[in-house]
Amino acid sequence: MNYQDIDKKHYLQTYKRFPLTITKGEGSYVWDEKGNKYIDALAGIAVTSLGHNHPKVVEAIKNQAEKLIHISNFFLTPPQAELTKKLADLSGLDRVFFANSGAEANEGALKIARKYAHSKNKGGEIISFEGCFHGRTMATIAMGKKGQQEGFEPIPEGFRMLPFNDLKAVKESVNDKTAAIIVEPIQGEGGIHPAKKDFLQGLRKICDKQDIVLIFDEVQCGMGRTGHFFAKDYYEVQPDIITSAKALGSGVPVSAIITNEKVASALNYGDHGTTFGGNPLATSAALATIEAMEEENLLNEAQEKGCWLMTKIEERGCKEIGVKEMRGLGLMIGIEFDMEAKPIVEKMMEKGVLANATAGNVLRIVPPLNISYDDLEVIINTIFESAKEIKEHA
Repeated sequence: MNYQDIDKKHYLQTYKRFPLTITKGEGSYVWDEKGNKYIDALAGIAVTSLGHNHPKVVEAIKNQAEKLIHISNFFLTPPQAELTKKLADLSGLDRVFFANSGAEANEGALKIARKYAHSKNKGGEIISFEGCFHGRTMATIAMGKKGQQEGFEPIPEGFRMLPFNDLKAVKESVNDKTAAIIVEPIQGEGGIHPAKKDFLQGLRKICDKQDIVLIFDEVQCGMGRTGHFFAKDYYEVQPDIITSAKALGSGVPVSAIITNEKVASALNYGDHGTTFGGNPLATSAALATIEAMEEENLLNEAQEKGCWLMTKIEERGCKEIGVKEMRGLGLMIGIEFDMEAKPIVEKMMEKGVLANATAGNVLRIVPPLNISYDDLEVIINTIFESAKEIKEHA
């Protein structure tokens, strides 16, 4: 059976896929249908932070599937209650709502923020930032770049985009119509751009002064990716709402909106809901994921390995292969080249390492947090070999 032909014939053609059909994974490795083995430095785009088929997560999924997969949110299940408390404790916030994807979580966060603003007789405008990515639904593309919006007009109104890391622009733009400011502490799709500490701390002060809801989109940078369970802990800023997804369920679709009591109190019964969000299978996977992160000390692992990786690349003389800048925190790393990154990614894939290009010329490295140093060494060697070959044939 030719899976690639089936995909091209029947699947909605919205992805520029690599010509690989992946059939299994284990730890930091995946295999294609031909038996070729790859180091996964992309981890499903920062999703499989424990690696593929982590035994604790697999066991939790198996055990829960044998008991109860779904029941609906008319009823409570033990895994959902346990995960709710765990996320509240880890975040320092008060209330949690579960959904299925990052975009869904961000949409829900916007609804909560607007409901709170309206309860205070304020407007509903949402401020986002240049280079952001919050999803592909209508409201989330309204917060994003123009290229995402083309062909989908009319775009929902009530959104304004400002320069990233520009506190002055924010101060000049907020008013009584501003309901919320949404920001990624580290922009992922935008090219791995960390926010400045004083920028996020300044946003908190502005929001406090004008009673604006501050939303941190931690869909990609959360769940230990930066070496902190939430990136907000590195910045020492407590938002009103955190959105989480990607690595939360180790690949099982689950996301969370985590909010303080002040903002959550604006909601009434029926204001928001979901069929699948927070079902016992997904929440069991998420609980097991968090427990494994804690047991294996993966926050420290992410910090130490990220520093080691960036230092090793610098020591190798990265400017010789066209590296302009390296950015990131923990194991969320972007390597900006003086050329397009996609050919480098394709060459790396030929050599057995999976990564991806974002923002045109940025190579994104977001491997499992428990990846070995030996595999990180292979990734570094493959980056250098691939970039050199591309330059030599340019």
